[in-house]
Amino acid sequence: MNNTLELTNKIKAVLLGTGIADAIGVPWEFCEREELKDNPVIGMTGYGTHNQPEGTFSDDTSLTFCLAEALTHPYDINLIAQNFVKWYTEGFWTAHGEVFDIGNATRQAIYRLMNGVSPELAGGREASDNGNGSLMRISPLVFYLKDKEISERYELTRQVSSITHAHIRSVIACFYYLEFARLLLAGKDKFEVYGELQTVVPTFLNSLNVDSTEISLFDRLFKKNIYEFPESEIESSGYVINTLEASIWCLLTTNNYRETVLKAVNLGDDTDTNSAVVGGLSVILYGLENIPKEWINKLARRNDIEDLAVRLGNRCNML
Repeated sequence: MNNTLELTNKIKAVLLGTGIADAIGVPWEFCEREELKDNPVIGMTGYGTHNQPEGTFSDDTSLTFCLAEALTHPYDINLIAQNFVKWYTEGFWTAHGEVFDIGNATRQAIYRLMNGVSPELAGGREASDNGNGSLMRISPLVFYLKDKEISERYELTRQVSSITHAHIRSVIACFYYLEFARLLLAGKDKFEVYGELQTVVPTFLNSLNVDSTEISLFDRLFKKNIYEFPESEIESSGYVINTLEASIWCLLTTNNYRETVLKAVNLGDDTDTNSAVVGGLSVILYGLENIPKEWINKLARRNDIEDLAVRLGNRCNML
């Protein structure tokens, strides 16, 4: 397989893997964990919380595709931001032409963009602004920055997160996630990646003089073996650190794509986002062929998504 086709297939895997995982979680958003223990999710269904048909992805995936779409052109943070506004106002890259779910921080940031605030200043900067709204959409950026130096990888991650979530905590979460994805793309074992990042990420953040209190908030990832934690110690709310921890925990305690995303959904609460976030990593690890065919066939706009992957692949191969 030539390098161009291989990269395009990896992009296709991430886009489809994210959308499918999101669609599995959509009907169950806000369901409590105990409720799902009694009636666990075992596959893709429809309706439920948002009354959407089977295979419908949410804002998590729509904004992921908006970012991917922008990256089919030369990097431009303004174009990324414009796509987010276009999604909110015109239904761009929605599953069925309408927005049915949006986080408060993302909505507020888009309002700022619409009122002329520059993209890097649009995202919330308070500690209370650390929902998972930038983490959930960040995965396509790995294909643009994977061969760049770590300082540039961090800066690009900071820029793209800051469109909606500018606080350092959200930036660190996105940076850690993309570093994990980048090393998986390089073919490394997931536990090897986990161990490597325990040194690389905090060392780099310290070199930037990032507030040590903020860095310490990630200590369960940086200093402990989160995969040894019981499920009762893994939270699944929309808080960015909870989503990052839950996604890494699900990835490290499962052995295939199906098992990973279902485990994330069955944690309850922010089911679509937690599943989408880990879905993007899981499919890098296990490959597109590991996604159940029936799930791929049910995903809304599958052909459009595959076309987007080809266009992004073509662009990335020009870099």
